[in-house]
Amino acid sequence: MSNKRLAFSRRRSQSLDVARIGDIVTLPIARISNIGVFLEDEDLGEVFLPKNEFQSRPNEGDELEVFLYRDSEDRPIATLNRPRVLPGQFGVLKVISSTGIGAFLDWGLRKDLLLPFREQKGKPEKGKPIVVYVYVDETSDRIVASQRIGKYLGETLPDVGEGDEVDLILFGKTEMGYKAIVNGAHSGLLFANEVFKKLYYADEIKGYVKEVRPDRKIDLSLYPVGQRGVDDLEQQIEDELEKRGGFWGIDDKTPADEIYRELGVSKKVFKKTTGAMFRKRRLIFEDGGIRRVQD
Repeated sequence: MSNKRLAFSRRRSQSLDVARIGDIVTLPIARISNIGVFLEDEDLGEVFLPKNEFQSRPNEGDELEVFLYRDSEDRPIATLNRPRVLPGQFGVLKVISSTGIGAFLDWGLRKDLLLPFREQKGKPEKGKPIVVYVYVDETSDRIVASQRIGKYLGETLPDVGEGDEVDLILFGKTEMGYKAIVNGAHSGLLFANEVFKKLYYADEIKGYVKEVRPDRKIDLSLYPVGQRGVDDLEQQIEDELEKRGGFWGIDDKTPADEIYRELGVSKKVFKKTTGAMFRKRRLIFEDGGIRRVQD
């Protein structure tokens, strides 16, 4: 992921509209020094912004949109950059190092993000990507990461329905299939018997909603579901038959992994689609393959 600006809902206190660590806020410049500028906030006081953040000289009174976090000495500090994953979001970050207090992750700012021991699952390896949830620790008021993904998922009712395309981050595997974060908020599952390509932990991919279950978890597919997917596949098969001179050596006896490699769908969907095309007299089955029916 790049260091681009991201949409962010600022956290607010129960009664006051004040800036907090982890917020993106607009603050005025109170004073300028030879090492940077000091921004003024009613709650945090003066917040330092280093001079190497600027491309041109600022002026007192200018207002700047900044991200607030804490430096290595726990002082509030501001940056014009955006972290790769904001507080309240899930994401994939690379492990920089592992120390006596936890692992440190590259999140795009000068100060690396801490993954405390208590929030780790397994032992994070240097240079490897891991899936984390980023949040502000209420006790220390520091921004930290957690690999305990499950406890932060499914707190809201999914706003997706059958057939919707969704963004997925894979964060685990069970006998049933691959566990996924859906649209950065919900828990989903790709069933192993419907996956016919290599998938890996921390993969960021597209998927489709098969069903939203009563427990708010989402059954997922790697390919479009419903009639829309069948129509698309029929056209894809017709195009492929055209390229191959009218015959293609693939049918319902072809291994499922080969069908997926060729068309990106399960064997069940392939059989359903070719059966529909046969009934429409758009193809016929021959030994070892399918043949286009000439108009």
